[in-house]
Amino acid sequence: MNQWTLICRVDEIPVLGSRRVSRPNAPTVALFRTVDNQVFALLDRCPHKGGPLSQGIVFGDAVACPLHNWSIGLADGCARAPDEGSTPTFKCHVEAGRVFLDADELATRALNLPMPVAGPCRQKPGHKLASTCAEPSAT
Repeated sequence: MNQWTLICRVDEIPVLGSRRVSRPNAPTVALFRTVDNQVFALLDRCPHKGGPLSQGIVFGDAVACPLHNWSIGLADGCARAPDEGSTPTFKCHVEAGRVFLDADELATRALNLPMPVAGPCRQKPGHKLASTCAEPSAT
């Protein structure tokens, strides 16, 4: 069962904007608010070069990284094709206009992540970094 930590009110996150959530001795989490008041939480780090996603532009259900314009899905943290990679997501709960994050995830998730590496793996020719994102199914 989740133990929820109150973070802020929904209206304290700008529409199509973000709010940063600091964690002691851990990377920051970013809360994002869409035009229809959905709230999502991601590690505040782009999987490409570590850019601060909280400084990006929210559009639809994604955020554009301010460094190189990678589009990162708010629901799953996955980079949109042709880019690859993902950033950790955090469980987010909105109730009565208040935003809560899972206390256990805040305390334990993504504490010691190395800086992200983008592009093909340099260890083996032709080998690409594994992605946690599923490929879209062909229809």
